[in-house]
This record gives sequence, C-alpha cells and structure tokens, in this order.
Amino acid sequence: MAAPKTISIKLKVWRQSNPEAKGEFKTYQATDVSPHMSFLEMLDVVNGDIIKAGDDPIAFDHDCREGICGSCGAVVNGEAHGPKSQVTLCQLHMRSFNDGDEITLEPWRASAFPVVKDLVVDRSAFDRIIAAGGYISVKTGSAPDAHCLPVSKVDADAAFDAAQCIGCGACVAACPNASASLFVGAKVSQFSLLPQGQPERKSRVKKMVWQMDSEGFGNCSNAFACEAACPKGITVDFISRMNREL
Repeated sequence: MAAPKTISIKLKVWRQSNPEAKGEFKTYQATDVSPHMSFLEMLDVVNGDIIKAGDDPIAFDHDCREGICGSCGAVVNGEAHGPKSQVTLCQLHMRSFNDGDEITLEPWRASAFPVVKDLVVDRSAFDRIIAAGGYISVKTGSAPDAHCLPVSKVDADAAFDAAQCIGCGACVAACPNASASLFVGAKVSQFSLLPQGQPERKSRVKKMVWQMDSEGFGNCSNAFACEAACPKGITVDFISRMNREL
C-alpha cells in the first residue's frame, strides 16, 4: 500500500505565556501535513493557521534546523526530541507518525531550565557551566603545525566523540533527576583527553561540577536515559570519566 500523500495530526501543545504564568495544554489540528516535512516545518504551518485566526503562535526554539546548533528541543509524547534515535527535533520528520495520531508536545522539564514561553526554556545554565571551566590557555598567534602536539588515535577519537555534544539539554529532560552529568562529562572529557587541556585539567572539573550543582541540576543515578535521548550518541562513559577526573 502506498504511503499517504498527507496526514492529519492532533497536537496537544503546552502553552505558557511567561515564566510566572500557569501553563496549560491546548489542542490544535494539523491537516494536510506532508510526511516529508520536518517536525519544525509542521509547527510553522500550524503557527501560520494560528496567526490567521488572530491568536498567539506557539513559541519554540530553532536556528540551524540541521541538527548542529542544539537550539531546538521539546518532549514529544514523553520522549526528548521524539521517537527517532539520535536525531534532534528539527531532524524528526512527520513520516515517523501516522495519519490520525495525537502528539503531546511540551518543553524540557527541569528547575534549572525554567520555561520562558511555551516550548522555549532558558538553558543559560549550560553557558555558565562552560564559563566556569570550559576553556583552555593557549598562546594566540598563528596556528601551530598539526604535528607539533602528538595525540594518540584512541584519545583523539574519544575527544571527538565528546566534542559532538551540542548542548541541547535532551539529557537533562530525559533524566529522572534532571541531571546535567552527560553534558558536563562530555565537555570535561573533551578537554582532558587532549594536551591543550592539561594546564586547567584539575581545576576545570572541580569548577564545572560545582557550577552544575549550584545551578540546581540533580545527581546521576545511572538511569541511562540521557544516553538514550542524546541526539549525538554521547555515552555515559564520559560521566564515568568526569567522576574519575573529579
């Protein structure tokens, strides 16, 4: 049987006008949705209809729409970034859903990620964690020769895996404790595995973990939900590395 050219979806969307307001779910009908649309393109169409009706459109974060920037993010039917593995919300396509499906859409739920409006949350806590220690001390000037600092293939590959973290916050949203350990573990590991990150290595992990705790994120209890939700496939191995560094 050929796939339908368009589908209709019922959306239950969390609407909250500001951080102090009491939010609630509102229902919208999305009709004539192409299965080839991304999830955010579908929301664009729904917002167009909402605006035509004279109402306030659904607020959601986005930028590159290519799974690079980490701006987008929402909980789709209870899953961060939706039902597909290792994709961001902007990479989720409507062919992942069936005609007549009901989709519940809500923001990341964590006290450290307060809701700004609708599906938009304030993720500046991540910025403050990076500012606390996510940097290296190097001499400015021309770029050094590529071979002047030998790095083993194993360490280089691991550092690259850690550096793929885009800071979207899905790990926090998926964790039952709203822990940011996967994010911090990836950023700590990214620097500690490379020679450029050695000068601040000991102070970095202390500062970043302290900042993570002070922001109100929960503790890791090895639920592994963060790894399952991560759109870049960051593994909990980096949490173990962070703990060893600490």
